Amino acid sequence: MAKVAFLGLGVMGAPMAGHLARKGHEVTVYNRTGSKAEAWVAQHGGRSAPTPYEAAQGQEIVFACVGNDLDLRGVTLGDDGAFSGMQKGAIFVDHTTASAEIARALAAVAEKSGIGFIDAPVSGGQAGAENGALTVMCGGEEATYGAVEAAIMSYAKASRLMGAVGSGQLTKMVNQIAIAGVVQGLAEAIHFAKHAELDVEAVLEVISKGAAGSWQMENRGKTMNADKFDFGFAVDWMRKDLGILLAEARRNGARLPVAALVDQFYAEVQGMGGSRWDTSSLIARLQR
Repeated sequence: MAKVAFLGLGVMGAPMAGHLARKGHEVTVYNRTGSKAEAWVAQHGGRSAPTPYEAAQGQEIVFACVGNDLDLRGVTLGDDGAFSGMQKGAIFVDHTTASAEIARALAAVAEKSGIGFIDAPVSGGQAGAENGALTVMCGGEEATYGAVEAAIMSYAKASRLMGAVGSGQLTKMVNQIAIAGVVQGLAEAIHFAKHAELDVEAVLEVISKGAAGSWQMENRGKTMNADKFDFGFAVDWMRKDLGILLAEARRNGARLPVAALVDQFYAEVQGMGGSRWDTSSLIARLQR
């Protein structure tokens, strides 16, 4: 068992840190809102720290799951940042969905201090975090990844090293591109079935067993049909991810017309007041 810190106790980070504690790791937590850290300690044990620097001191592995590139810089760099508190040979594992650019930049800073770095965005949403069933896509050195894989598997059903630093973030972008197209296709399919006056649940039941079947259909089809969007991965978060991947596509020359169009559709959902709705709310803009 390792001495670890976890920075960021949102809907993903809090249960992930909880799984580490249940597996027997010695966990120190930090959260920008200190009361959340105190509540986590009351539930899971361990201890909280007032700054990332203090949370990282003496730890073998420091995990982070925060909002975006700017938040990530905030918890890693500067006098109060985790890098300043980490000892040589410790490893920083970043579960934030961020840019490949920030992963490479932070890895370069960490290397100067003898700190290992793994970018490790996750897929599976809040339910995956709570159930310890996340999929983790990692970038970094093979030996560094090997040293943290067992700890990552405390809350994952699958984890894989995809290549050099930044490869985890790039793989997460591939994941979000695929999801965006599938959700829009499912939204249009359900919308069409309603206009055709079909029994939508019966339609989903039969087509889910064939080539049209998907995770989205199995887990969000019925709730989309019922206009229930109060769970899962928020539209604001998806737009953040789409913004990251579209910026990367402009750099590498990839053509992503569907992803760009779905990003515009999510902007419409935000305009409808759906910023915190689940991503399956794409169907709501079709039903206005």
